[in-house]
Amino acid sequence: MYEKAKTSQWNGTTDLDWSIDVDPEEIARGLMQFSMERFKMLQGLPGSPFKNFGEKEWMRVGVEMQRFQLSQFLHGEQGALMVAGYVTATTPWIDAKYYAATQVMDEARHVEVFAKYLDEKLGGSYPMNPNLGALITDTLTDSRWDLTYLGMQIMVEGLALAAFGAMFHTTTEPLLKQLLRYVMSDEARHVAFGVLTLREFYEGLSDAEMRERQEFTFDCAERLRNRFFMVDVWERMGVDPRAVLKVMQEHPAPQQADFQRLLFSKIVPNTKKLGLLDASDGWLRKRFEHLGVIEFEDWVDTSEEYANLDAFEADAKTTN
Repeated sequence: MYEKAKTSQWNGTTDLDWSIDVDPEEIARGLMQFSMERFKMLQGLPGSPFKNFGEKEWMRVGVEMQRFQLSQFLHGEQGALMVAGYVTATTPWIDAKYYAATQVMDEARHVEVFAKYLDEKLGGSYPMNPNLGALITDTLTDSRWDLTYLGMQIMVEGLALAAFGAMFHTTTEPLLKQLLRYVMSDEARHVAFGVLTLREFYEGLSDAEMRERQEFTFDCAERLRNRFFMVDVWERMGVDPRAVLKVMQEHPAPQQADFQRLLFSKIVPNTKKLGLLDASDGWLRKRFEHLGVIEFEDWVDTSEEYANLDAFEADAKTTN
């Protein structure tokens, strides 16, 4: 994987076309057909916080949602940059250190391109969501190196890979689409590295040690799920986030549940590959069943699919 990483480096300055003009409202129109419909459906309900929204307000929500989502991608990459440096220092094998060093470069590039896109194309960013921030802090401060791997490589990067894929397939904005395509190819390699590294290590752990990893995994999953409430967006729109959460809980939209479940499509098969799903009499399996995401357990895990996601290598072969 170290050799693969060395040949898959791309340059965010020269390999992306930053001359492309980006219309935030055009991006929002695409978003309205996917992410926003679940909110618009709540407008006619009694006590809806959106009851006075017109097309102007919904358009602004779409622009702010896109800015918020990409901001969380940026902050996740900033956390991943710090974690990758920590992994390079703490991983016990020299080959893993070599690979982790390439991930530091990858994460720096991701921070660069997301920050540039937000600043130059969308006009600014949002702060880090508290759930994401707490998860990154816990991942960085735990003394056990494998939990650092588990929290970042499997959980944060795994969910990011699915989220990037969802946005890639819904947006028509060409610069963002290419940016996401290249970032996804790096992220798939990172997750695969985590799966391959941890699988062998976890085979030698006791039941009690595996249970600790299962509990950590489920805690990560809940925090990642909770970051989708977009409190900052609603506050910026002058809407009480508590009212939004209340009406969403009272009238759950199928699209919302489907979207949130899909974001675990990378995490569940990877935890199964690590042996975490069924250790301790299926403790984690039961929790994932409760979350409604166990359906993804037999999807291909990232250690098997990452080579097919190397967009930069594919483009290089086409060019040559």
